Amino acid sequence: MRILVDCRYIRFPRHDGISRYTANLVTALAPLAAAAGHELIMVISDEGQLTMLPELPWHLASSPTSARETTIARRLNAVEPDVLFSPMQTIGARGRRYGLVLTLHDLIYYRNRTPPRDLAWPIRLAWRLYHLAWWPQRVLLNRADEVATVSATTRELMLEHRLTKRPITIVSNAADPVEADAARRQPESRDIVYMGSFMPYKNVETLARALHELPGYRLHLMSRISEADRARLTALAPAGALVVHDGVTDAEYGELLDRALALVTMSLDEGFGLPLVEAMVRGTPVVVSDIPIFREIGGEAGVYADPRDVGAVAAAIRTLDDADEWARRSAASREQATRFDWNRSARTLLEMLERVAIRR
Repeated sequence: MRILVDCRYIRFPRHDGISRYTANLVTALAPLAAAAGHELIMVISDEGQLTMLPELPWHLASSPTSARETTIARRLNAVEPDVLFSPMQTIGARGRRYGLVLTLHDLIYYRNRTPPRDLAWPIRLAWRLYHLAWWPQRVLLNRADEVATVSATTRELMLEHRLTKRPITIVSNAADPVEADAARRQPESRDIVYMGSFMPYKNVETLARALHELPGYRLHLMSRISEADRARLTALAPAGALVVHDGVTDAEYGELLDRALALVTMSLDEGFGLPLVEAMVRGTPVVVSDIPIFREIGGEAGVYADPRDVGAVAAAIRTLDDADEWARRSAASREQATRFDWNRSARTLLEMLERVAIRR
C-alpha cells in the first residue's frame, strides 16, 4: 500500500500546533508502515519543511493556500497513492483516485470567529464567512472516506451537529516524550506557567486578575505577545507578578515546567489542550478551567475552577500550596499523561488508512 501524508502545514523553523501534530504522527507512523510493508511518502510544499520531518521519500506539491489547491488531487493521482492522510480538512479532493482521511481538530472558530492573525486578509475573510454556517464543513468532511479528530469531546460535537456521514475516529494529540523525575518534589518558588495565545477566548485576563489574591506568585507568559496585549495584562496584574517571555524554545519551556508549581489556563474553549499534557508528562500539576475538553485531558489529575470567577481561580491554585496535595497531583499527572501517546495514535491512524484502502 502506498500512503501519502500531507505535510504541507509544517512550519519551519518552529512548529505550531498543526505542524507539531503532523510531524510527530508521521515520525511514529513511518516504522509501523514499514513493518507492515507499506510505502510512506510525505507531501510537502517547501523543501525547508524537510528539516522538521523524518528522512522519508517526499513529493513536492503546491501550497495549501495556493489557488491551485482545488485541483491538487488530480496532480497527486500521478503518484499513484492508495490512500492519503491530511491533518486538515481543506485539501482539494476533486478527481482523486485514492482513499482519503481528513482531520477536524476542533470547532472553536464557530464560537470564536477571529481567525489566526498570520493569514492574509482574503483568507481571514473567507475564514470568517466559512464559520458562519455548518454546511461548508459538512461539504468538506463528506468528501473523505473517513474522518479523524483529536478528542472525544470534539467527536461528540461533530456528531451533535451532524458534520459528517463518514466514520469518525480519535487520533489523539500527545506530548513529546521526556525523562520525567519521579522523585520530583514541590518547588519552593510559586512560579506558575501559561502557554498559549492571547486571543479573547483564552481568557488570560482572569489569570492576571487572580494574582492580586496570590501574593508571592509569579505568572510566566511563555508565548509571543503583542505590545498591546503585554500592556493590557500588565495593567491588570500586581506590579512584578507577570514575567513576559515573549516566546521560548522547547528546552526553555521544559526547564520552566520542571521547576513550576503548576501550569495554569482558564480558556473558555479548546479543541484539545496540549499544554496540559506537556506539563503532566513532567509531573507538573495543572490548574485549568472546568470545561469538557479539559476534564477529558486532565482527568482526576487536574484542579478545576470556574474560569469566570477570579476568586475561585485563585483558590484552586492555592490548593497546591499544600505539599502533600501537590505531590498527589504530580503523581496523578504523570499517570494521566500516559493516556496520550504518539505510537498509539499512529497505530490507530494506520488502521484507518488500511481500512480505507481495502474498501476502495
